[in-house]
Amino acid sequence: MEQYKEQFIEFMVESDVLKFGEFTLKSGRKSPFFMNAGAYVTGSQLKKLGEYYAKAIHDKYGMDFDVLFGPAYKGIPLAVVTAMAFSELYGKEVRYCSDRKEEKDHGADKGSFLGSKLKDGDRVIMIEDVTTSGKSMEETVPKVRGAADVEIKGLMVSLNRMEVGKGGEKCALDEIKDLYGFETGAIVTMAEVVEYLYNKECNGKVLIDDTVKKAIDAYYEQYGA
Repeated sequence: MEQYKEQFIEFMVESDVLKFGEFTLKSGRKSPFFMNAGAYVTGSQLKKLGEYYAKAIHDKYGMDFDVLFGPAYKGIPLAVVTAMAFSELYGKEVRYCSDRKEEKDHGADKGSFLGSKLKDGDRVIMIEDVTTSGKSMEETVPKVRGAADVEIKGLMVSLNRMEVGKGGEKCALDEIKDLYGFETGAIVTMAEVVEYLYNKECNGKVLIDDTVKKAIDAYYEQYGA
């Protein structure tokens, strides 16, 4: 596993973003782990988060893109900090763009989008926190493709939960790839998280012991892709 992935797993734990226990997801599933990207709240956390996204995007997609698109609301700061990190790490200026939940009907920046306007020929990377069902893409992809003649190069999320999406057979990221025709990727997969944290002390305690591992295995027997 790449070093930045191991560091990112530790960063999620230290930031109280990745937790283990029993959680009820929006889908109604009872999950033994939960990721809440809303817990990244400080300047140093957001700076690091942008760097991890930038490294993963560079690994997966290279530098052949123009715009980072973060769907409202959680995707807005993700797109901003990743654009800043890309400039700092790779010396490449990329624009950021996000959609608005409510259209603005006044001022110089009125319309459906924040940040840079999408232009014909733009190559776009979508950026999200985590995708469990792919529902957010149903709203976002048509908006982006309807705004200009753009090419969506791919989607990057922070964690691939590796569970079946709405279709009940493939993981949500694979469903998105099949449905919309662009690549998908994650900074880390849940398999990498389990491999790295199993019976290992992180932030002063062992988070995935035999009991937690058993619960995760049982969850994937039921919902794993």
